[in-house]
Amino acid sequence: MVTTVLGGSRAPERVRQIADAAAGLIVVVVVATVDGGVSVPAGWLWLVVPAGVVAVMLPRYRALVFAAGAAFVACVSTNESAQLGLAAAALVFLSTGHDRARRPWLGWVAGLAGAAGGFTLALSQQRGPYEQLFVFVGVGYLLAALLRTWSRASAVTREAAALRGHTAWLEQRTNLARELHDVVGHHVTAMVVQAEAGQLGPDPAAALQRIADSGRTALRDLDTLVVHLRDPGAEITVSQPPRLSDIDELLAQPLRQSGVTVHVHVDAEPGLSEAGALAAYRITQEALTNVARHAGATSAWVELVRAGTLARLRVSDDGIGPPRAPARGSGLLGIAERVSSLGGSWRLNERPGGGTRLEVDLPVAPP
Repeated sequence: MVTTVLGGSRAPERVRQIADAAAGLIVVVVVATVDGGVSVPAGWLWLVVPAGVVAVMLPRYRALVFAAGAAFVACVSTNESAQLGLAAAALVFLSTGHDRARRPWLGWVAGLAGAAGGFTLALSQQRGPYEQLFVFVGVGYLLAALLRTWSRASAVTREAAALRGHTAWLEQRTNLARELHDVVGHHVTAMVVQAEAGQLGPDPAAALQRIADSGRTALRDLDTLVVHLRDPGAEITVSQPPRLSDIDELLAQPLRQSGVTVHVHVDAEPGLSEAGALAAYRITQEALTNVARHAGATSAWVELVRAGTLARLRVSDDGIGPPRAPARGSGLLGIAERVSSLGGSWRLNERPGGGTRLEVDLPVAPP
């Protein structure tokens, strides 16, 4: 993809360089082949060549010098030197192509002024008017305008591709950060809960074994996430199976081991898609982790049921209740991102009778 983008960025500039070289060659060839039939001595036409060289060395005045050259060549040409129309068109093309204005007008106006001047001189000298100059000037301007439009369209396309790539990168990093917080944070919290419960429990050895198991699982998952960070193409697969049927055993068990009674009810068919089921699992994981960390609860409830076109997830506890001004840390931010990505809604309120209740509505999968 990088090679394609870089190649695309060079193409308009390469075409422009070739077109400029061709226009400059046309001017030199035309000037060199004119030996008469102009309003001034033919030698004066050679002034446009050194002027063009100076313009190449002075980018700031390039459009102005080429526009002046177009006006001069168009003004002195006649029916007998019709080939000068090509030189005028080439100079208008160069002036318009190098005009820094968003809407270039200098080369166009100068070329028209020169053509009008040549037309007027032809009438005053009773020579046949040379109307084709206006066509030459118009063609030169049109070609330059088309080239500018194509170059800008190519630049916009490249920028859009870069922005899409950057957006995908940001989304990927956001997903990775969310997985890192949900998966590893859950295991670490479970280790803390098990360590605290083991100090007061009758079997410290069993608590240490559970802590060791959680630690090994956390290390495996962390290693998987780090591998994905180094290689964004690698799939994120963690040992924690993101299945709704595992909520009771894998997510609620650490709380039970710490003395919290956890009631889990999950509909057999909540109607969620694979992405919706993963979101419900991770949201439940985050909510129970918060119960273990902050709630000081003795009981917690997890309920996931089908409610028409929605799957309603409710995680409640009988702890100290939500803070007056909840801090939107990584946990709540992750919940909000998951729910928003699926087009659902969520609420964090005080539970009737005391405690905290998190309610999440997720759309069911289409039949």
